[in-house]
Amino acid sequence: MSTPSSLRSRWAGIGAEVRDRWLSVALTAAAFVPGLAVIGAQFGDLPRRGGDVLAVLLVLGQTLPLAVRSRWPAATFAVIGISFAAHEVLAYPTTVGSLGLYFALYSVGAHEERFRRLSAAVASAGYVVFAVLLVLRGSPAGPSDYVVYFVVLTAVWLLGAMVRQRRHQEAERRRLVHEAAVAGERARIARELHDVVTHHVTAMVVQADAARYLAPERVPEVLTAITGSGRDALTELRFLLGVLEATGARTPGLAALRDLVDQPGRVVDLVEEGERPELPPETELTAYRIVQEALTNAAKYAAGAPAAVRVSYGADFLEIEVTTGSPTAGPGALGSGGRGLGGLRDRVQALGGRFAAGPLADGFRVSAMIPAGSAA
Repeated sequence: MSTPSSLRSRWAGIGAEVRDRWLSVALTAAAFVPGLAVIGAQFGDLPRRGGDVLAVLLVLGQTLPLAVRSRWPAATFAVIGISFAAHEVLAYPTTVGSLGLYFALYSVGAHEERFRRLSAAVASAGYVVFAVLLVLRGSPAGPSDYVVYFVVLTAVWLLGAMVRQRRHQEAERRRLVHEAAVAGERARIARELHDVVTHHVTAMVVQADAARYLAPERVPEVLTAITGSGRDALTELRFLLGVLEATGARTPGLAALRDLVDQPGRVVDLVEEGERPELPPETELTAYRIVQEALTNAAKYAAGAPAAVRVSYGADFLEIEVTTGSPTAGPGALGSGGRGLGGLRDRVQALGGRFAAGPLADGFRVSAMIPAGSAA
């Protein structure tokens, strides 16, 4: 058995043009059911006369154009309005098909884009002509009645205009959300590029500088390390291109920490406590970038100094702590990683965690606590 929500979903899934056609067919069929005439619209209170072929044509003129009311709202309203006015002035029997006038008015307010003011002016002038014709035909309605008719018709028009305005506001809201998402993705990719390029290029520069002071037999080892850093950089850059192209490339995560710390020229002690749980990709990538950025800064400002990386896996939180040795470029130099640490702080806070970075008496410390269930 279908629920009301499922019926609404099915109705919403039907195209507007298809719904308009069904509305036109239903109202046309109902217009020729005598018992439904009591709910039809009647203006002027003229004595009614019998129907004929012209009456049938005028009824069809009030219902069939609804099939295109969303595509051509102004034209639909013009045809239905003229048919309705002629039907009332000639005092043909009232039918439920006259409700097509209200649908047409609503459609102009909700769907007309180009000729809104012109349509309103022409419709108002047409109503004045319609009222004059009814008076000339001997209508007993007074001026206040015609004002009330006009207010009712205007209210229907304004209802459609309100729906149109809300639709435009929703479209604008979606556009702004999309632009914000695009800007956020650009910022994220910029951070990724910073992390990748800074880390690997710094490692290559440090290794190349160190090669000048090594014995000749150790130079091939350093060249191999530089080549490895270059390959790692290319791999991560390919991942970023995969993100841009939606290729589904995998992000570096906690499983890659051992490869990150085990590189020539580094003295890093990696300790992992607890059992690594299944974590969202963004959480793993953020944890990886924290370690990477801290070691990059250590390579820049405390080359050769030992470092320690501790990762604790808990039921609710993931804790990362990286401590590095004394800097050779002055106090606080390890924290001068440009936009790196600031970008990491933003990432951790976006995941609902806490981030801290600051100097120690004999080095520098970077730490973070990230909820284990943080969604990407």
